[in-house]
Amino acid sequence: MTTAVAQDRLTQRFEKWDTNGDGTLELADFQEEARRICEAFGRQSSSTEGRNLENALTGMFEYLATQAGVGRNGSLTQDQFRAVTEKLIFEEGEASFNRVMRPVIKGVIGMCDTNRDGQINGDEFATWLSAVGVDRSEARSAFDEIDTSGDGQLSADELLAAVRSFHFGKLSVPLLG
Repeated sequence: MTTAVAQDRLTQRFEKWDTNGDGTLELADFQEEARRICEAFGRQSSSTEGRNLENALTGMFEYLATQAGVGRNGSLTQDQFRAVTEKLIFEEGEASFNRVMRPVIKGVIGMCDTNRDGQINGDEFATWLSAVGVDRSEARSAFDEIDTSGDGQLSADELLAAVRSFHFGKLSVPLLG
């Protein structure tokens, strides 16, 4: 992983989550992101799955804001976001990353896990990618790369590892959009 790749990936993430385009991240941006994901999956924000996803994204924002010292009602600049996220991903290790990201991954799994088995099959994964703006044509090869167990299902652990791999430059598909 090069520093340039990591910085580019974090810039992409910041711009994706800055839903109102004002150059900062606020709680409302993460709430809007939850709404957009719900809409992409054809779900209501008020559904159980919608509330779970919003709570997960809100929790992630609160973590980032607290670490940056701006608090829940504050806003994060791109530099603050990058500093906190780089520390989380590259310094604090997998356990810390998983603690922050697992609720978000589980929230998205809840959106697309139509058979309710807690895992994502190939069709559900293609829906996920489509919902976050990735071309469905990339779904099969990405699925095969992420399915490290080879069981034809993606677990939360495999998906967390894939999100980390994206930030390390080992995977090109941005699972969170």
